Amino acid sequence: MTKKEKTMEEELNEDILEEQSKAAAEQAEKDAKKNKKRWYIVHTYSGYENKVKVNLEKRIEYMNMGDKIFRIEVPQKTVTQMKSGKKQEKEEKIFPGYVLVEMIMDEDSWYVVRHTSGVTKFVGSAKKPIPARESEIKKILHRSSSQVEKVELDVKAGDKVRIISGPFADFDADIVEVYPDKSKLRANVSIFGRETPIELEYKQINKL
Repeated sequence: MTKKEKTMEEELNEDILEEQSKAAAEQAEKDAKKNKKRWYIVHTYSGYENKVKVNLEKRIEYMNMGDKIFRIEVPQKTVTQMKSGKKQEKEEKIFPGYVLVEMIMDEDSWYVVRHTSGVTKFVGSAKKPIPARESEIKKILHRSSSQVEKVELDVKAGDKVRIISGPFADFDADIVEVYPDKSKLRANVSIFGRETPIELEYKQINKL
């Protein structure tokens, strides 16, 4: 073998090694993406969200999948209801019918989640669930953890209420219109024999 031929062979080998190195790097990158934990959204039967969370946690433990399925969240917020002048707190689901699952997606983890009692499907195509954006999940979890109080009141137009705070405290009022999305209402208050329209927040009144 001549010196020139040897050099050409070495160059060819170097090219092959370079191609193999690139292919290995690309495969490693694909594997890293494949093995990265992501958040997925699971659709459930209505009212089964918390049952799915409990059932899935049991399956993870029983099937030893703790290294692939990490967190299950049912985003909820605290809602304060006013009934008969008393405050009652309850947990209300932010996204009824959905559960968030942080997991590494592969055939085994997909099977465990998809075949949990109460689960109907993953968000995305049947064979390829779509991971949620991290920014979206952070917003959802922040909404769930922040204690933003929403007051619900079982009143309607025509009901009488007692005002308990503000400039018209201790006055009785007749509700004219209710705005549930704003937790406010419009009412008439009798002052010196005249009906005066005012706007009140739910927390300012008690139902008579």
